[in-house]
Amino acid sequence: MGTPADELRRELTESGVRPGDEVIVPAYGTPEAAEAVLLAGARPVFVDIDADSYCLDPAAAAAAVTGRTAAVVPVHTFGHPADMARFNELGARHDVRVIGYGAVHEPIAEIGRRQAHAAFLDGKLRGVLTPVVAAGVVHSYQQYVVRVPGNGRPDRDAFARALRSRGVVCHVPVQTPVHRLPRFRRELWLAETERAADECLALPVDASMSRRELQRVVSACNALGGLLRSAA
Repeated sequence: MGTPADELRRELTESGVRPGDEVIVPAYGTPEAAEAVLLAGARPVFVDIDADSYCLDPAAAAAAVTGRTAAVVPVHTFGHPADMARFNELGARHDVRVIGYGAVHEPIAEIGRRQAHAAFLDGKLRGVLTPVVAAGVVHSYQQYVVRVPGNGRPDRDAFARALRSRGVVCHVPVQTPVHRLPRFRRELWLAETERAADECLALPVDASMSRRELQRVVSACNALGGLLRSAA
């Protein structure tokens, strides 16, 4: 069995993507989609994300379409689905392939537990910006990603260190946007991508967590609210 990038490369090739074509991918997230485009011999074109879902922004993708564009790869990010209806409209309008990527099929019970945990955190957390879920979609919370408001990365990283010192396991979901990795480096400024890379922090929301463990996360986060300027 190949890697996820191998599988996406195969799908790109089977859909008609050829060497020299351009394929639109998000700059925020893992590099797998961009790797697959390179494996297919095509050129990844990095565009910005939607500020709420962290998925590829349909308007930004539409603006990036050229005569060389063969496909768009909307990536479902952190468990939030990309807006496939809008991307399918884009594909029909510009005659480009649309290939969704990143959906993970998991047991319904596990997803339900994470959703319940996320709802608890949504209602209790203060001083961080909790996830925004688009109307009519189901977020599976593969990661529960909050924004730490402040003046950029030092505030988020200081907050993360303080949480870890209190026994809360957390991590930065995307350290470096894909377009700034050495293999893909582009001279681009993608405002929402850069802001997400500076502000986002993934908190634990595992299905196995107890209410006591969730409350520990809440207590630790809320106790640190004074380190940050108001989220308002």
